[in-house]
Amino acid sequence: MAETTSIYATGKRKTAVARVWVKPGTGQISINGGAGDNYFERETSRMIMRQSLELLELLDKYDVDATVAGGGHSAQAEAMRHGIARALITEDPERRKSLKRAGFLTRDSRKKERKKYGQAGARKRFQYSKR
Repeated sequence: MAETTSIYATGKRKTAVARVWVKPGTGQISINGGAGDNYFERETSRMIMRQSLELLELLDKYDVDATVAGGGHSAQAEAMRHGIARALITEDPERRKSLKRAGFLTRDSRKKERKKYGQAGARKRFQYSKR
């Protein structure tokens, strides 16, 4: 694969979707047109976002450009981690084993269960009364 082109992958968690482009560079991360550190206020979210690159010790070797939508900031950070891991595997399949062992390739599909008609909530029922 050519070194100058960027690699695309999609990362998901709950209802958050991250479209990620990874290309060789200096380690800059941009999200929705801005700096990655400015987008995520919490340090834990910033740490989660970088985990795939840190595991493979590639933090200063790749630039990441991403657009994230849906969910909350925590889910978006994990969607970014998922997308970056998938992009890194596309470039070099040898990385799959370590990323899989760390759990970065597993898509967390848990979503909020929808409310059903005739019920008070997703699982909650209206109070039963015989009279």
